[in-house]
Amino acid sequence: MIYSVEFNGKKMNYIKFGSGKKILVMLPGMSVSYVTESESAIKSAYSDFCEDFTVYLFDRTSNMPSYYKIKDMATDTAEAMKTLSLKNAYLFGVSQGGMIAQVLAAYYPELVKKAVLGSTLSKQNEISADTFNTWIKLAKSGNRADLNNDCAKRVYSKEYYNKYKSIFELTADPGTDEQIKRYEILSKASLEFDFYGELDKIKCPVLVIGSYLDRVLSGIGSIEIAQKLSCEIFMYDGYSHAVYDEAPDYKEKVYDFFIA
Repeated sequence: MIYSVEFNGKKMNYIKFGSGKKILVMLPGMSVSYVTESESAIKSAYSDFCEDFTVYLFDRTSNMPSYYKIKDMATDTAEAMKTLSLKNAYLFGVSQGGMIAQVLAAYYPELVKKAVLGSTLSKQNEISADTFNTWIKLAKSGNRADLNNDCAKRVYSKEYYNKYKSIFELTADPGTDEQIKRYEILSKASLEFDFYGELDKIKCPVLVIGSYLDRVLSGIGSIEIAQKLSCEIFMYDGYSHAVYDEAPDYKEKVYDFFIA
């Protein structure tokens, strides 16, 4: 079931599952379709969390403005959490969700107990700039097939992409005009994100998980965060950006960090 929460004239969809006493807030990365539409797959992937955690996965706000920064997304997520009386939560953000999680942990410490930052960055680099500029260009052109294909090529490891290429092509969501425009807005927000100078405002325990071969944001993005925070880090080899979907022990690392 997809829920929604309203605050300050805005609306944010979310899914909720699990029955544990601990609150886990998940912030996903960008996608053409709404992440909450993948409810069944998400619940299945994180079923091991259900006994210890009640999980909330938030999408971005509906009807987002044409200029919508990562800090705006963090503010809206914080307001959604406050409206739902969620505080002292375990925060797990990947990709753009990891960018949002950085701002949340820094500016809303009462909401965050621990944070895992997966496949993300705090400032741009050559690889991330190329990624977002390409996605903005493809979204503007309306070339949805090339946009979907470029996303899949960058997000997944070469082995995984080649193995499932035909499935990606068959199941790729072309998206509506509104969704493609939304993806362009999200890509611009990621391209402009620079939080490196404010990372030291984060005081909660943090685990960074990344991949050396991340073709979306680069592995250096994860390493820079961990070095600045002097926090725990684990870097995978042999995977790209979606290591959180491909690595068989990834979720176990997230779970163990939160439970410890």
